This record gives sequence, structure tokens and C-alpha cells, in this order.
Amino acid sequence: VVTWGYPKLGGDSSSVQDHLQNVKEIQASSGAFAALLSDGSVVTWGNQKHGGESVHVQHLLKDVKQIQSCRHAFAALLLNGNVVTWGDPHSGGDCHEVADQLINVVAIQANSVAFAAILSTGDVVTWGLSNLGGRSSEVRDRLKQVKQISASRCAFAALREDGEVVSWGDPKFGGDSSEVQEQLRNVEQIHSTMAAFTAIRSDGSMVAWGNPKSGGALPPRLQHR
Repeated sequence: VVTWGYPKLGGDSSSVQDHLQNVKEIQASSGAFAALLSDGSVVTWGNQKHGGESVHVQHLLKDVKQIQSCRHAFAALLLNGNVVTWGDPHSGGDCHEVADQLINVVAIQANSVAFAAILSTGDVVTWGLSNLGGRSSEVRDRLKQVKQISASRCAFAALREDGEVVSWGDPKFGGDSSEVQEQLRNVEQIHSTMAAFTAIRSDGSMVAWGNPKSGGALPPRLQHR
């Protein structure tokens, strides 16, 4: 791995250069990097407040299969379905409040300040800044049989096996889909921008919500397709 840029925000990896061998994947926060090695271990560098320091969880970072990052934190999914987090505790770097629920995790999604994990049961566990996607208690009863989660900057949208969609987080970033909820049926895909979501239905029609300036409103020519 070769790095460059502002040294204090990950541009200088000289302190860990000897460990950066057989790298499979690199994830970035706003001021740090995390490299997943072929043996399932993880090497981090950059600003400590942004997740550049992982010494306190290094003993847990074994058999890692996926790393997700938000603005100031990282979350690693292990082969056994457990999750390890580090970085800013308020932005998802501390998952201790939901640790007992993070069992048999199959996928993790991140927005800028929170994480959402899909369990093997199809249930969803969230943590991070509560009003920006880290708390999903208001929609928990509907977060069942989830197969995909998409993220805007401060919200999430989950696609269920039955083709329905559940969203939560900041309404200004697509966290409230109540105005189009009746249209969110037979959905096959969800895509996101920084502050909006678009769902593609089985008949090819689309439904959008969130900030209109970020794609939360379809142009007239697409509204009745």
C-alpha cells in the first residue's frame, strides 16, 4: 500500500507500513484508513478520533470478512457473524448497547454517522447517532425479513423480502417515506443519493423520497412510468 495526502488524516502510513502486506481491501473514514489483510486481520492508521487507532480491539480483529466505515468510525464483520467497532463512540465506534443483539450478522451498511446490521433472521440492528439512523426502534416491528439496506448521508432504507420498504433516520435525508409508503410495493431495488432514495418496482416504475434537490422527487416524465 502506498499513501499520500494530509499526514494526520491518513496520508502517512509509515508507522504501519511493515504490516501492510497482502492487503485485500481498504476502507476509509473522513480521516483514517482500515486495511483488511488476506489472513483476516486489520491494520489501521490516520486520525485516532476518526478510527485510525484500533489497538484496544486488535485482539478481536481476527477472521474479518468485511469492513464498513462511516465518517468517524469503522465496523468489522467477522466470519462467525460477530461485529467489532472502533472510532468515535458517538458515530458508531461503540456498539456495546446492542452488542448482545449483534449475533449471526450477515451484512453491515453505514451512513455518515451510524451503522445498520442485517442478521441471518432478516432482523436489523442499528447503532450510532440516534436521530440520524442509529435508532430504529420506531420501525423495529417492520424491520423483518430484510434483504438489503441502502444509506443516504443521515438515513437508511431497508428492502424486505416481500418487496416493501422501511426507512428511518433524518427525514431531510430520506428517513421518512410515509408520503409514498403506499407506492412502495413490489420493490426490487433501492438506490440512494446523499439525501434521497429511489425504489425500482417490479413493473419498472420508480418511487422517490427525501430531499427533492438530491433526487427525492421524480421528474414529471418518470412519475407515471
